[in-house]
Amino acid sequence: MLSLFGSAELERVKLDQPPAPATESSGDATTVWQRCLAIIGDNVSPQHYRTWFEPIKPLRCEGRELVLQVPSQFFYEWLEEHYYGLLQKTLYQVLGSGARLRYEVVVENSSETLEQRTIRLPAFRQSGSAPVQAALPFTPTAPDVADFTGFLNRRYTFANFIAGESNQLAHSAAQAVAEQPGRTRFNPLVIYGATGLGKTHLVQAIGNRILERNRTLRVLYTTSERFTIEYVNAIQNNKTNEFTAFYRSVDVLIVDDIQFFEGKEKTQDNFFHTFNALHQLGKQIILTSDRPPKELRDVDERLISRFQWGLTADIQPPDYEMRLAILQRKSQDEGVDVPREVLEYIARHVTTSVRELEGCLISLIAKVSLDGRLPSVELAKEVLRSILGPLDSLAVTMDDIKSAVAAYFNISTELLESKTRKHEVVLPRQVAMYLAKQLTTLSLKSIGLHFGGRDHTTVLHSIQMVEGYLATDPTVAQAVEQLQRKLKA
Repeated sequence: MLSLFGSAELERVKLDQPPAPATESSGDATTVWQRCLAIIGDNVSPQHYRTWFEPIKPLRCEGRELVLQVPSQFFYEWLEEHYYGLLQKTLYQVLGSGARLRYEVVVENSSETLEQRTIRLPAFRQSGSAPVQAALPFTPTAPDVADFTGFLNRRYTFANFIAGESNQLAHSAAQAVAEQPGRTRFNPLVIYGATGLGKTHLVQAIGNRILERNRTLRVLYTTSERFTIEYVNAIQNNKTNEFTAFYRSVDVLIVDDIQFFEGKEKTQDNFFHTFNALHQLGKQIILTSDRPPKELRDVDERLISRFQWGLTADIQPPDYEMRLAILQRKSQDEGVDVPREVLEYIARHVTTSVRELEGCLISLIAKVSLDGRLPSVELAKEVLRSILGPLDSLAVTMDDIKSAVAAYFNISTELLESKTRKHEVVLPRQVAMYLAKQLTTLSLKSIGLHFGGRDHTTVLHSIQMVEGYLATDPTVAQAVEQLQRKLKA
């Protein structure tokens, strides 16, 4: 992907004092940024606006250069990757062509004396006519490896990809392809799943690993939309031969979101012949989609057949343990110590999208960094309400359940977690496990960890015991009903 913000090294400047108070320049910056936000708000979803633009603070506007403060370097990189085109167009509209944008990240470092470090990051470079979309280097002959640009994002690696049951097959296949591109049965490798589950991360990790092992290979990452646009441009500019030669010169072709080939007959025909040529030469083809190839509509049957020649692997939404691991890794990467109970709260509520999961964490970190607040469950609730809307009964926590059960049966929460097998403790513990399964999204394994590290078979047995009591013991049935009503209130 084109890096609109350049690749200059970061300049770290130590500051002995906090940032200077607002000046006339910073006031101008606020006005300029508000005008920008008015345009941006019409071009992104409310959720993305709240997550990625509300936390930004305008610092100063000097001539045609706007300086913004963002919560973290990850935040900056996300803006660079996903919104550089929108930001450039917006700033040009507000300040005029050739306007410049710069970011600053203030990171607090706790040591003997507190000092603030400002990291100054370059944004898009000044160029009156620079295109937002990068053009591939079509030439009559294939470009030299030294001049080849593959549009891979270096941040996407296997090292920072969290693997679990929901993506195990796709992750294993990706690693196998990265080790021997074009020499496994996984050609093409098609990875499908809903948006925001890590497909792009995984396929770009393949490309980056391949280049680590062999810098002489041409590895190209593109999207079906970009492929289509470039094909249309090639036709209009009478460069179809150069277009075809370029794509057939690569050693590894990664195409994201092939579902957008639907209904584009001419593009499909060109991609069909490109696919055949690469496959016959033993080159590796890697594709992603939001659904299995056989469910694609308005796509040539010849293409669908070829998409199914190799391996088709799906990525499912992550389970609770994997969501928690993702949040722990991301908070570590950001250098922010977020309490486990806060991460657990987010992991319980954001269940379908890794991208949304990370977005919620970044919003929380932004409030911690910019507003000086402590990371807490209450702050997490506030962030999630602003992004997800009103929260439902999933707000019930394990602490809520254990406290309610302990109070009902007049025992301590410590006894619920203990190893004792006295009947007056075993029954409440079993009821608590049953309620945990009913009122949370925790797996049996996770529930067991909250009760003294018991394994999932013990939890399953406890749940089955309570289910039996509900049908035969009115006292237990009444206790469960009252506890459920209290916890849902």
